Amino acid sequence: MGKELATREAYGLALKDLGDRNKNVVVLDADLSKSTKTNVFAKAHPDRFFNVGIAEQNLMGVAAGLAAAGKIPFVSTFAMFATGRAFEQVRNSICYPELNVKIAATHAGLTVGEDGASHQSIEDIAIMRVLPNLTVIVPADATETKQAIDFAAEYKGPVYIRLGRSAVPNVFGEAYEFRIGKAALLTDGTDVTIIACGVMVAPARHAAEQLISQGISARVLDMASIKPIDKEAIIAAARDTGAIVTCEEHSIIGGLGSAVAEVLVENAPVPVERLGVMDTFGESGTPGDLLKKYNLTEEAIVAAAKKVVSRKNQ
Repeated sequence: MGKELATREAYGLALKDLGDRNKNVVVLDADLSKSTKTNVFAKAHPDRFFNVGIAEQNLMGVAAGLAAAGKIPFVSTFAMFATGRAFEQVRNSICYPELNVKIAATHAGLTVGEDGASHQSIEDIAIMRVLPNLTVIVPADATETKQAIDFAAEYKGPVYIRLGRSAVPNVFGEAYEFRIGKAALLTDGTDVTIIACGVMVAPARHAAEQLISQGISARVLDMASIKPIDKEAIIAAARDTGAIVTCEEHSIIGGLGSAVAEVLVENAPVPVERLGVMDTFGESGTPGDLLKKYNLTEEAIVAAAKKVVSRKNQ
């Protein structure tokens, strides 16, 4: 399926291609275009690229104005700043009037790595999914990222797309089709369902392979569409397998695990184990070391699956 690629890299390439096809697409950045990869679009379409400087609140306001004028603005900065520093503008200037702004935030999660806790946004899914009118997407690989960007450009309304710094394995082939509000079934199983998003999707798939050798059949769902979430797939998984594990590179509070648990408690309560950052800040380190320290590995997923299956059988 090709070499590993960071979702931010895939975003830059997809954005340039989108700009080639759609003259209404404009791109804004907050002096981080080399890191967010919007510089690829800037080189190809300099007349439709705007660097507002280190002024993220203004970034969102300008994007809102361009959307109101009929353009399709893609807005990029680090996830920490897009969702933290500019929250009021995202809420009141974009989501409240339901303007057609696409916030593609990079460098999310622990895998920002050595930049440390100040730049590791592990709260952004929770912050964004609480906002009315906002669609929230967390792609797992380059293929899903490209399709999510194309979807966002066609969709009328605000979208938040969470992207990462580090290269990730390819999960999907060219035949994959991203659908908003729908989970992607990677493997089917009968004993437990593993639901993951973003960088945790590849480890979830590998964990399922390990579990087979231990006599446990695991269904794996890629839940890139956090909002709207695929309630039907979650309920079906609960009824078919009777146990759920969620995996995310995000706080255990308010993210994918919380969204899945909300669906289950109202429709099909079953034992659930949630893997995520356990109500703490990150720290500086390599992406691999950080994922290991914060228990976000395929081995941790295997252990969680075995635990939740044992709970189901009690």
